[in-house]
Amino acid sequence: MSGSIGNWRVELIEAHRDLFAPPCDIALAAQGAPECGPGWQDLLGRLCDRVRTAIRKGGTFKFSQIKEKYGTLRVYWDGRLSPEATVQVEEAIALAEARSATCCEICGESGRLYGDGWLTTRCPAHADGRTPVEVRPGLENIYIVSYVVGDRSQVTCRRYDRDTDSFTEVDPASLPVEE
Repeated sequence: MSGSIGNWRVELIEAHRDLFAPPCDIALAAQGAPECGPGWQDLLGRLCDRVRTAIRKGGTFKFSQIKEKYGTLRVYWDGRLSPEATVQVEEAIALAEARSATCCEICGESGRLYGDGWLTTRCPAHADGRTPVEVRPGLENIYIVSYVVGDRSQVTCRRYDRDTDSFTEVDPASLPVEE
C-alpha cells in the first residue's frame, strides 16, 4: 500500500477484494470498507493477510463492518468457516483490535487511549490536548476474553505486545485486584 491518505482504503479493498466484495467496481461502496483513520492501515493490512491465511482451506468470509468505536478498532464479519478457521479469524481480529489500542489512528506511531468525553487512540503529537485515560499499573494492554464452553463460562487474560504483535498469557490471579 502506498499510504497516501486519499486512497489507502481503496488500495486495501482492491488488494483483498475477496474479503470485501465491492459491488460494481466501486471499492469504497464495499460492505466492510474501513471507517477509521489512516494510521491503522498497516494493522488492517496485517489483519487481511492473517484472515486470508486462515480461510484458504475453504469456507466463506466477508467483512461486514470495520470501524473505530470507543477509541479502538471493531471488526465484524459474516461467513461460514470450519471451527479451526473461525478460531484463527477471531485471533487475527483480536490482534488487530489490541494493536489499535497502541497505535495512533492518525499516523500509526505508538499511541494510547485519550479521552475527554470522546475516546481516541493517539500518539502525543496528535492528542490535541486530550487527557490520557488512566490505566492502573499492571493492567496495561490486558485483553480479557470470556467465552462459554458447554455450560461453563471461562475467562482468559492476555497481554498484547506491540513489538512482537502477539499475545502472552497472563494468570488472572497475578493481576491487581480492585480495592
